[in-house]
Amino acid sequence: MIHIKAKLELIYKSLYKIYGPQGWWPIIKKNSKDTGIACTYHPEDYHIPQNKSQIYEICIGAILTQNTAWKNVEKALINLHQINGLNPKNINKINFEELKQAIRPAGYFNQKAKKIQQFNEFFQNLKNKTPSRENLLNVWGIGPETADSILLYAYKQTSFVIDVYTKRIFSNLGLIDENMKYDEVKSIFEQNIKSDLIIYQEYHALIVEHAKNFYNKKSNYSKDPLIKILQK
Repeated sequence: MIHIKAKLELIYKSLYKIYGPQGWWPIIKKNSKDTGIACTYHPEDYHIPQNKSQIYEICIGAILTQNTAWKNVEKALINLHQINGLNPKNINKINFEELKQAIRPAGYFNQKAKKIQQFNEFFQNLKNKTPSRENLLNVWGIGPETADSILLYAYKQTSFVIDVYTKRIFSNLGLIDENMKYDEVKSIFEQNIKSDLIIYQEYHALIVEHAKNFYNKKSNYSKDPLIKILQK
């Protein structure tokens, strides 16, 4: 029987071979024709974020993506960008109603607007320091998945992100129990995967991409090619 460490490594290599580098976390950029802006992925460029502004944008994106699809987050981020709301010094100058309307596409805009304001105060008090996971979890509105996303993508810390897709895929493959708590699943990955920033970022992003193809409908779970790969 293959040890779970070897299985997790095999799954990573298989997903990478199928989908290639994902280039997470997407950052707002003008498109090549200079006709607008969009959230752009950056495959194999692991230098992002390159400045405080990009760090802040990723943090806000991690909050906005709670319980919604990324396409909705992208619309909200572009709205914020257009009102100069992706700047920690400006966000509190924006009228609360205007902030809510800007992020409306991401859903739960009343709560998320409050979360952004709470996080903004925390972010400014950091004074360019890297927060700990405990620090982030003490901020109202920041749960484990959001905290790990912020650490991994904004601050380049090897903190593995677990989301609903991770549980769907790996419970279907028999590698975890679907009722495991967040930190239990996180420990399995972190104890069995090399602590490497690129691997952590790509693995999480690849899990999301794979889930879009095979785990949005229960009827597709059995079609996951990873099942056969693990049986070889």
